[in-house]
Amino acid sequence: MKLDILFEDGEALVIDKPGGLPLDRPRAGGPCLEDYLDDLKLGFQRAPAPVHRLDRDTSGCLLLARNPKALKRFSAAFEERLTEKRYLGIVAGELADEEGTIALSLSKVSTAKSGWRMIPARKGKPAVTHWRKLDSLNGLTLVEFRPETGRTHQIRVHAASGLGAPLLGDPVYGSGKADSGKGAGRTMLHAAGLTVPRGEKPPVIATSPMPADFTALGFSDHDLG
Repeated sequence: MKLDILFEDGEALVIDKPGGLPLDRPRAGGPCLEDYLDDLKLGFQRAPAPVHRLDRDTSGCLLLARNPKALKRFSAAFEERLTEKRYLGIVAGELADEEGTIALSLSKVSTAKSGWRMIPARKGKPAVTHWRKLDSLNGLTLVEFRPETGRTHQIRVHAASGLGAPLLGDPVYGSGKADSGKGAGRTMLHAAGLTVPRGEKPPVIATSPMPADFTALGFSDHDLG
């Protein structure tokens, strides 16, 4: 598998992470991002390190730092909510509204039977996501998500519980494998854009094109107004 590079300089790499590639080694084994870090040295002595996380199924912009100093600075930008993140998601259903803001605090729960998941909870950690409907087709809706916060599974829970329409293919908050007949081989979420400020230096800016499994459902970059 070849990882496309969306941005590169002496401090940062932004790669186009494929959907289905986890960052960490799965318990059952198999490929993960760690397998590619040496190849991503690109002449540098150190292997780059991921600054933030994307779920296994989520494709698109992933920032890697090329040295410890950059990792610390970029991590602080995420923690202080200075970054701009833009996601595309395909939800199972049609939306009545054109745009809005979801503010649902999230908390982690775990059971022996079902494992762990995030749920809306009044006493949870605050989570805010802005969204905008881009296109509807065959009972599916292409949505732009711009999260203010970066909680675990935030967009996935906000789609299911805030919009009332889970991401297509989501095995935890939606119908999962039952959506495979609708063309979903994964949770249909894509990190389409990322901007990370760097003080006096120009910001890291990267965009990732719409992936093939999105366009296979009839959506296109032309829908993005």
